[in-house]
Amino acid sequence: MDESASAAHRELNRRNWEGRVPIHAASAFYDLPGFRAGGSTLRPFEIEEVGDVTGLRLLHLQCHMGQDTLSWARRGAEVTGLDFSASAVDTARALARDTGLESRARFVAADVYDAADVLAGERFDVVYTGIGALVWLPDITRWAELVAGLLADGGRLYLAEFHPLMETLDDDGRTVARDYFDRTPQRYDYPHTYTDGPPLRETEHVEWHHPLGTVVSALAAAGLSVEFLHEHGFTLFQAYPVLERDEAAGVHRFPAGHPGVPLMPVQI
Repeated sequence: MDESASAAHRELNRRNWEGRVPIHAASAFYDLPGFRAGGSTLRPFEIEEVGDVTGLRLLHLQCHMGQDTLSWARRGAEVTGLDFSASAVDTARALARDTGLESRARFVAADVYDAADVLAGERFDVVYTGIGALVWLPDITRWAELVAGLLADGGRLYLAEFHPLMETLDDDGRTVARDYFDRTPQRYDYPHTYTDGPPLRETEHVEWHHPLGTVVSALAAAGLSVEFLHEHGFTLFQAYPVLERDEAAGVHRFPAGHPGVPLMPVQI
């Protein structure tokens, strides 16, 4: 991998995400007032699969504005959130103060690949990474090795992510429109982020596609054992026009009679 190109792409992405933060903080999508009032952003399957975190040291990599991180703190964990956007980290710290969680939560501004250095050898019981994080990582092998080094003895990674197959399908949700095995960095120029709000000033970003086998193999090569891998037929947003909203579960699914494909995997 060309490290100079990778660094340039990550810097481009950092600027893009700095521009997203004020839009996200003001958006109905993130609903910071509701979170301050006691809301949680964790999905039910995450709470079930991670289990009781009371007293555990939990590190959230690529934490953005810290809502998922602080939701784990509300469930009893001692949390650290890390993100490459200083503005996002500032917002997370303010949320921690506003919600009375400051004593159990800290936030660090750093590139994810620098986590081991900036955390000075600390180890954690749980390393958590939330949905939509892996496409921002140019080197999944290096990331897996980093995660393994951040875990305490007996610690575990919890990864909840969109299924990479989603990135290959056309709007009909059944036609393959992109090569699943193409790992070439993809550069995009979009005027808006994924929430409500005004257009971005920094509109370009780069994403990387990681097939599921590549992710699992990288974790195994780093010395982690996979306890389970769950593939789900639902996702959290309207990824394709054909999807239908399941209001009771708060997810989107293919309609009855449509061929099912995995939309989310979950693995520990």
